[in-house]
Formats: sequence, C-alpha cells, structure tokens
Amino acid sequence: MSNDFYNTSILPHAGIIIKICRAYTDSEPDFEDYYQEVCLQIWKSRNAFKNKSKWSTWIYRIALNVCLTLTKKKVRTSSVDSKIPENSEENKAFQNEDLNLLYDAIKKLSEVDRAIILLYLEENANKEIASIIGTSPNNVAVRVNRIKKQLKILLDGKIN
Repeated sequence: MSNDFYNTSILPHAGIIIKICRAYTDSEPDFEDYYQEVCLQIWKSRNAFKNKSKWSTWIYRIALNVCLTLTKKKVRTSSVDSKIPENSEENKAFQNEDLNLLYDAIKKLSEVDRAIILLYLEENANKEIASIIGTSPNNVAVRVNRIKKQLKILLDGKIN
C-alpha cells in the first residue's frame, strides 16, 4: 500500500475505522489486527469502488464486513512487532475511561445494532445507515431509539 493512498484515502477516515474496530475487539492487539486488515481490504478493493456512494460509506461497509468476518472466524493473526506510536490516534482510542465504558456497552449489543449505533454516532442520516445496513430508514429510526435506551440502561448500571 502506498503512503499516498493511505494518507489521502484512508487516514482522513481513520476515525470511522477506529470506532468500528473498537466496537468489535476486546484488546488492543486485536484492535491493531482488525485495523490493519480493514486498511488492507480498503486498499485491495479500491478499484471496485464505483462512486455509487460516498467514499466514507464504502469505508464503513468494508470495515463492518471485515470486523464481522474476523469476529465470526475469531481469527487472531499475529503481526510482526508493529507497535503503534504512543501519540497516535489509534493508541489514544484506549485511554479515555468514559469512552471505554461506552465501547463496553456497545459490545453488549448485537452485531447489527453495533453497526447502526456506530453509524448514528458518526452523524449519518437514517437513509444512509439504511443503505449500508440493508433496511429501511424507518426501521433504523426505531432501532436507534431502542439502542439508546439499551445503552442508557447498561451505562447507568456501569455495564455488567
């Protein structure tokens, strides 16, 4: 993967990738593996992008598919001693305790609900979320309300 592609096409959307990978992993090494695999798959599938959606939507779809696949297969690939620099955005993702609590609560949700709430938290419109998930915008609105209630209960109880 060229640095140019990473810097121009992936790095501006690193927040999306980080949030999705965090929601589907339980440890920093797994997170790093998932993040790396998502970036690799984005690079591999870049020529398949047909401009039918926004590039960020394409990244969401790839990240969700990769994370769901890796979660289902429980693939644990070991990387060759790739340490994340201490000041990187990826490392900061694990240092905020309130954020960690939120991710712990999100991990309690079903796979589809996790995807929906992550897209919602990125301020995507219900129509956009529906197109990514493969459902109707009304269904998304109902599910978001239910997910918010579920997260509130989990966070009020400090997650169990």
